[in-house]
Amino acid sequence: MIPEDLRYTAEHEWVAAADGGAVRVGITHFAQDALGDIVYVQLTEAGAMVAAGESLGEIESTKSVSELYAPVAGTVSARNDALVDTPEVVNSDPYGAGWLVEITVSDPAAVDGLLSADAYRELTES
Repeated sequence: MIPEDLRYTAEHEWVAAADGGAVRVGITHFAQDALGDIVYVQLTEAGAMVAAGESLGEIESTKSVSELYAPVAGTVSARNDALVDTPEVVNSDPYGAGWLVEITVSDPAAVDGLLSADAYRELTES
């Protein structure tokens, strides 16, 4: 389950184009499956500037706590506050309602440098 129209990171996040030069970010099906039942999501506030590779928050499951990382540099323009009350949506719909944040990207070309679906598939199958 690796949608072809998204970009990916080696840290198992996906990136999709959103409105107004922003990208929507979430974790992949592979990541949510590895984490198990997600019970808590803590996300960076909207308006925060982030650098690529910087923490965007944490995601906690019944197995572990994992950091979430910004795939690109920019400003957090939105976060999915619905996950406060329903973090399990990340498990049931990681590419839809389980999105985490939107980032207005500083350098749109940075998205092109992320992994393609084929490259991410190779990463997860090796």
